[in-house]
Amino acid sequence: MALRHTTQEERIQKEARLMKEGRKRYVVELRKQLDRLRELFASKNENITFDVALQIYRLVHTLKGSAPMFGFVRIGDIAEKLVQQWEWAQCQESISSTNTSVIAGFQTTVSEGTVWLQQLAMELDVYSQELDLDDKQDQKLLQGAALAPGCRLLVIDDDEVLRSYLVRRLTLEGYIVDDAHDVAGAQKLLREFTYDLITIDLMMHPQSGYELFEFVKEDPTLKWIPLVVLSGRSDIHDKVRCFYLGADDYVTKPFQYEELSARIYGLLKRTKNFEQMAFRDPLTGAYNRRYFDHQILAELQRIQRYPSPISLAFIDIDRFKSINDTHGHHIGDIVLQGLAHLLQNHLRETDLLARFGGEEFVIVLPGVLGADAKKVMETMLQHTHAGPVAQYDGQAFHITFSAGVCEWSDGISVAEWIRRADDAMYSAKQCGRDRVLLYADDMSAALSEVSAATETRKKTVLIADDDRILRSILVSKLQHLPVQFIEAVDGEEAYSIIKGQHVDLCILDGVMPRLDGFGMLEKLKREEAMPDELHILMLSGRSRDEDMSRGQQLGVNAYMNKPFSMVELEFKVKQMLELA
Repeated sequence: MALRHTTQEERIQKEARLMKEGRKRYVVELRKQLDRLRELFASKNENITFDVALQIYRLVHTLKGSAPMFGFVRIGDIAEKLVQQWEWAQCQESISSTNTSVIAGFQTTVSEGTVWLQQLAMELDVYSQELDLDDKQDQKLLQGAALAPGCRLLVIDDDEVLRSYLVRRLTLEGYIVDDAHDVAGAQKLLREFTYDLITIDLMMHPQSGYELFEFVKEDPTLKWIPLVVLSGRSDIHDKVRCFYLGADDYVTKPFQYEELSARIYGLLKRTKNFEQMAFRDPLTGAYNRRYFDHQILAELQRIQRYPSPISLAFIDIDRFKSINDTHGHHIGDIVLQGLAHLLQNHLRETDLLARFGGEEFVIVLPGVLGADAKKVMETMLQHTHAGPVAQYDGQAFHITFSAGVCEWSDGISVAEWIRRADDAMYSAKQCGRDRVLLYADDMSAALSEVSAATETRKKTVLIADDDRILRSILVSKLQHLPVQFIEAVDGEEAYSIIKGQHVDLCILDGVMPRLDGFGMLEKLKREEAMPDELHILMLSGRSRDEDMSRGQQLGVNAYMNKPFSMVELEFKVKQMLELA
């Protein structure tokens, strides 16, 4: 039965499209016919013949028959009056065959018919404008189709026939549509799903639509959803009451579906535009801090009524400052956009992603225990390992993040909840970044272990330079830092060291025998063997712009020309190893 209804509606829509296309083509032809009529009406005496009059009769007779077929009824009515005026042209027996008689009859009929010809032109202009408006409306509907995917509507009505019809028509437009026949069923769906718009019938049994108004408008998670009232009552008091209660629109039954569809589209578009301006971070498209602050309170109020777990994840991109410093803030912006897109693509519809500030994001996971939320975030982290989050000008940008997860516990404030997730994230940073930690009541022990581990493992600095004296000077000047040194005499040896063990920083000479610094970086990049945590400080005796540009493309974080200041070099080393 449902398939039969769908097929019938598709057939109706196809016929409507064909009719619209036919009307547009007919108007084009009608304009040509009108131009021809004007030419014939303006014929001079020497050109007036019985054949000219007969051409006019045939043209207006054709209009009389064809215009109504395409819905141009007024044009058909005018054409019928013209047919009556030019009827004499087809009755050869009743007119004189002399040219004088034809001219006299022609001029009289033209004089009487000119007003109808003008009226015909006016009607044609009106119909053309209506078709233009239809085209503009079609463009809006196409925009609505682009708006529809992902928009979820709830239709509440105890009239099964009307409810079923609305569900089918709205579904055909691309919306996700649920329906309920009473208030209790609607409340159940509203607890389970997130809706973009609700239509409510007022007169339902056993409870009226007014009771659902109270349920929706008193719930902070639902109060902003647009409401359209569908009612069989046109009483002004009902309308005023509904608007005071929070209705966004009021449509009286019976109604034309096209009108309701346009009202729904307008409300959704307005709501989406408002949400985009007020609640979205313009750079990443994630929700902003304002929306997060509002929604987190709404979520907590919800679980007070319907107890369930809820967890919060606090995310911070690792070494984001280095990205900005090395590649520029525009690359940093692209990376932020890429991570937001990655996170959003792997979240549930009920999860909330917000940009908290700078390179920090928060994710609210309703219905999820802390341990499970940690697994979710670890999966997200694995996605960052799988490939770059952004590409620009042929260069790929890989990142990792550190995240802290905290499950809500009764009695703590929102600020304390966020602080705990932030503390767990900070601990993840201290543990070496690129990981997710779950908040524990006593994290001091974990932080102590982290500090001990950090002290045990010194940062490793690889000095790759064929100048033995320079290597010795660098080791001597930097040995007071909490780092250990490895030396390489050329690019090949440096390549083998980087492939074989962990290196935090490579101080790399650009020009060396066997394999120079650029060649080594190209080899690592070609083999996709460049460690994510490796920083590169390139030293070179040349100050060419192309060398600096080439180095940047290959992942060089900082560039210094020989001879260089040891004070400046030490500062860069400490900055890159985050020892300062």
